[in-house]
Amino acid sequence: MPTIVTLIFLLLSIAIIVTITLVQMNRKQILSPGLKYGIVLDAGSSRTTVYVYEWPAEKENNTGVVSQTFKCNVKGPGISSYGSNPQEIAMPINDCMNKVKEKIPFHLHRSTPVYLGATAGMRLLRLQNESAASEVLQSIQTYFTSQPFEFRGAQIITGQEEGVYGWITANYLKGNFLEKNLWSAWVHPHGVETTGALDLGGASTQISFIPEETTLTFNSTLQVQLFGYPYSVYTHSFQCYGRDEAEKKLLASILQNSNNKSGIKNPCYPQNYRTVLTMKHLYGSLCTAFLRPENYSPSQSVHVIGTGDPVLCREAVSTLFDFTSCRDGEECSFNGIHQPKVKGNFVAFSGFYYTVNALNLTGQFSLAEFNSSMWTFCSQDWNQLPFMLPKFEETYARSYCFSANYIYYLLVHGYKFNAENWPQIHFQKEVDNSSIAWSLGYMLSLTNMIPAESNRIWFPMNPSLFAGLLLFFTAVALLCLIFLVYSYVRSRMRKNTCHVEHVFAVE
Repeated sequence: MPTIVTLIFLLLSIAIIVTITLVQMNRKQILSPGLKYGIVLDAGSSRTTVYVYEWPAEKENNTGVVSQTFKCNVKGPGISSYGSNPQEIAMPINDCMNKVKEKIPFHLHRSTPVYLGATAGMRLLRLQNESAASEVLQSIQTYFTSQPFEFRGAQIITGQEEGVYGWITANYLKGNFLEKNLWSAWVHPHGVETTGALDLGGASTQISFIPEETTLTFNSTLQVQLFGYPYSVYTHSFQCYGRDEAEKKLLASILQNSNNKSGIKNPCYPQNYRTVLTMKHLYGSLCTAFLRPENYSPSQSVHVIGTGDPVLCREAVSTLFDFTSCRDGEECSFNGIHQPKVKGNFVAFSGFYYTVNALNLTGQFSLAEFNSSMWTFCSQDWNQLPFMLPKFEETYARSYCFSANYIYYLLVHGYKFNAENWPQIHFQKEVDNSSIAWSLGYMLSLTNMIPAESNRIWFPMNPSLFAGLLLFFTAVALLCLIFLVYSYVRSRMRKNTCHVEHVFAVE
């Protein structure tokens, strides 16, 4: 009876070992390592925007296939405005970061990198007061040490970096780097032309594109490696030529040429618009310091009256650019800056988009349509604007006429667009719910430095449990086998002993 029971246990153990081994090996699955997340704070001159990006952890040709999943506008001005009170930066940023925590799985918080990139506003502050700029960045560093994310630092990016990251974003969102084939695999699109990028911020503006010839533009050309392919991108950033700083220069110039130092008429502000600005607003920036009067008093008031004159506004805006410093025969934009001839399609975003949107224009349109809409808008009375604008905010509404004329001179006389190639400019805010901004290009570039994860193997049974069961039932099978062998040997010995005794008894 013990032998039969042992035999049954042996067969059951072998059956269990075979069964769990077959299940464990045949039912295993190769799992993707899942998603990774990254957070970028776009610290512009006028405001800070927080973006959350995600991408497959295994990546594609060393660059993550990144998509925007969340965007939050930080309340208040840009971080450069906190130069005298850097400790107050944390509170408005914290409101957005609390929302970010809800968008990223809790178990991934510690491994999610956070980057802050500051642009022209902080570049100007660093030139004006380096210690104040350092204190602002240190305050941000201190704040993020208390956050659950992996803070990778706050840095002031260069104008060239800002330009090329915007170019990367525009081309990535338009599918010029990757596309899915019939088998849903990511491949490099064959024969696709890249798109140029035009970015208009508050303190600087950037133009970036791949020209016909790059040999003569090496000083303004950056080499970019994305998805396994190299690109040579011409890019230039014009400091102090962002929309806000350009408007300050215009107002400061009008005041400088006015006999009345306490009140001026601005042809770019709407008719019947009145406001009071301080001398600090006009001359507090490094961009207008050279126009500062000798008797400058930061708190002194300046009364500004809008006259809404399109002709005079355009004439005033033209004085902001120097078109005479280019050498004969040289390809040049303005202020003596070399620029190759613009080529192909362009996407114009940020301030470019918001301005044409205020003129009730979107996407692509002719230069004649732009001029007509600009003329109509600039002739309006201030009281009519709330009924014309999709969103009415005084600070922006009063400046759209100036912005439109400024864009005209920048694109036509500066970058040398004309009636023929103007329709090749696409004025866009986003593509497929992803904002066109330098921050996505920044994230794409940074994913090259974030190591990919290998695929994971999923087993139906926990490996430790599987190993334990395998060891247990193997041990049971061996014990049963040993017992059966022992029983067999003992039984044979008994038979032999009985046989010997029987022989002797017969004899």
